[in-house]
This record gives sequence, C-alpha cells and structure tokens, in this order.
Amino acid sequence: MANPIVVRSLDEIKFWSRIMKEHALFLSLGFTYEQQQLIDEARQFISLFERIEERLSRFTVNSDLRQVQALNTEVYQAAAAIWNYKRKVLGLTLRCEIRGSNNYPLLVDHISREAAYFANRLKELNEGKLAPAPDDIIEENVFFLKVMADHAKFIGHLLDPSERKLVDQAREFSHDFDQLVFQAIDLDSMRPQSETKPILSQFLNQNKVSVASLRDFKKTARELIEACRIKSNIHPLLADHTFREAERFLEIIDLFEASLKRT
Repeated sequence: MANPIVVRSLDEIKFWSRIMKEHALFLSLGFTYEQQQLIDEARQFISLFERIEERLSRFTVNSDLRQVQALNTEVYQAAAAIWNYKRKVLGLTLRCEIRGSNNYPLLVDHISREAAYFANRLKELNEGKLAPAPDDIIEENVFFLKVMADHAKFIGHLLDPSERKLVDQAREFSHDFDQLVFQAIDLDSMRPQSETKPILSQFLNQNKVSVASLRDFKKTARELIEACRIKSNIHPLLADHTFREAERFLEIIDLFEASLKRT
C-alpha cells in the first residue's frame, strides 16, 4: 500500500511547482524593459521549476519514502528561493526603486505568501505531518480565504472598466471573502478549547459553499477570456491559474472534513 506521506508529497509538489513556475512567468511579463535583471531572474525560476516537474515525473506513489523526502528537501529550497526573490521585488516596489511595473504590491505579497505556504507544507510532510490538527484548520482556512479574496480583487482590477457587471461581481466576491477572513479570525479567538468539531464542520461547510460559487465565477471568466468575449488585461493562463487554486481549496476542505471525521 502506498505511503500516504509519499502520495501527499507528490501531489503538493505537482500542484505548487506549476503554480510557482506560473508566478515567475507572470512576474516576468509584468516588468518593464528597464527591469531586465529581474526578468532574467524570473526566467531562471521558470527553468528551475520546469526541472523539478521533470524530476517529479520519475516518481510514483510507490516510490521510496526516503527518496521522496530528499525531493521534498530539494523543492523546499526552490520554494524558499522564489519566496526570497518575490520579497525582494516587493521591497523594491514599496521603496519605489522600480517603477512602471504591473506587478503591484498586493500581487507580489500574495504570491510570496503562497511560496511560504508551499515550503511549509514540504517541511511538515518531512516531519510526518500529513494534515493539520483540528486546532490548525482555522488558520489554514484563513490563508486560503485571503487567497480567494485577493483573487477577486485582482480580477476586478484587471477587467476593463466597461465590463461593469463582471467588475461588480468581482467586488462582491472580494467583500464576501474579506468578511469570511474576519469571521474565521473571530472564530479562532472565541471557539472553546474542547468539542470543536461541530463548530469546525459548520465553518468548513460555509466556506465550501462560498468557494464553490467563486470557483464557478472564475470558470465562467476563464471561458469568456479564452473565447475573447470580454475585455480585460487578464492573461488566459492567469484566469486558469486562479480557477485551479479555487479547485485546490475545495479539495483541501474535503481533506479537512475527512480528517475531522477520523478524530
């Protein structure tokens, strides 16, 4: 029977390595011609994560645990490196040392948070931690809820202003997910220290409904963008990228729910 740590490790690397590669691509497209060094660095990360994807193709769910742990360590270093790069870009932007870039600060902060999450997941897996403990579920949901809120803000920002209905929908999603973030933070503060399962189950179910609605909106937007039926500055790959992350959050909620049933 396949080791669950192996299975989960390979799944995390497959999903997040592609996300990291695309982050590097989006950053490279957002810089101006004057920022060639930063573009070159981004392209190096594209190549790095392509090599990781190629290495990953040699592994299966029946691979040796120690070999997978070694891969986790290697990919952790790559995730930490791209995190450092993203934070450098954020610092340069906030200090106005680079100007004219379309990589605005919240976007760079957003993608750096995802790199930190990826690195931390690999570290946890090498420590044998397959899924968050009940006490950590709310914190992890706060991370993903903020990701979803950010996505709604980015979509609203990148749509052409004439797409009024879609812009309004994106703003509504942004507001709704901001409220879910605040609600999760409140819940984390006030929930009792015992018998938390009913509270967490209700919390996860509410999040699942909201994320599914946003996922469907992203799916529609992706299809319209690919068909050139709406006006926007959204790259088709970016539309697909945000859709996949919503799908991922739904999968993780399912894992959390399964974990609660086992405890």
